[in-house]
Amino acid sequence: MGNVKVQKLPTIRRLPTYLYKLSEMRKAGVSIVATPELARYMNLGEIVIRKDLAVTGVTGQPGVGYKVKELIEAIKSYLNWDNSSEAVLVGAGSLGSALLGYEGFEEYGLRIIAAFDASPDKIGTEVHGRTVFDVERLSELARRLQVRMGIICVPAAHAQEVADRMVAGGIRAIWNFANVSLSVPDDVIVQREVIAGGLAVLSVKMNRKLAGEEDAGQLG
Repeated sequence: MGNVKVQKLPTIRRLPTYLYKLSEMRKAGVSIVATPELARYMNLGEIVIRKDLAVTGVTGQPGVGYKVKELIEAIKSYLNWDNSSEAVLVGAGSLGSALLGYEGFEEYGLRIIAAFDASPDKIGTEVHGRTVFDVERLSELARRLQVRMGIICVPAAHAQEVADRMVAGGIRAIWNFANVSLSVPDDVIVQREVIAGGLAVLSVKMNRKLAGEEDAGQLG
């Protein structure tokens, strides 16, 4: 299991982009943002912008716009990013190390406090300030630290074993970067990220774009 249906998923996926734009505006001293400006930035219609932001409970003032500070706080609250969540990461390879080094997670209320790996070359080292522990200790330390979120960055062949260890350690939410479906209890949530999925969409769009340009060239 591990799948939880969430309504307005496209909106939720867009909210971090709104948050980034709004945060940059606040740093620049902007206090009010109008819907047309957000529509241009997001490349979306103004109606979609209003519907997206409505999920946070904030409504803009007609003819004026939204208060930037209020909207930032509302988005963070809706996404539960105003509360700090601690996580552990398994797989301190290229992808795992990159995630450990990404400072932006702190802004989203996520703190990766420890990393785990099976490689003797990595165990006992530090990656971006986090100690890398033996994966054999994952369940024990996750339970001791009372961590509820785990991040999987291991090859697909080892992902299920890691997930089992996470569940045994009391982890209730798994962010899975391995290209495989995991089997977990009903009370554990899994969010699967398939990096190749984004590449697939980009490739199809590029192919159609180029095909359209070739057709236009032939007609000309």
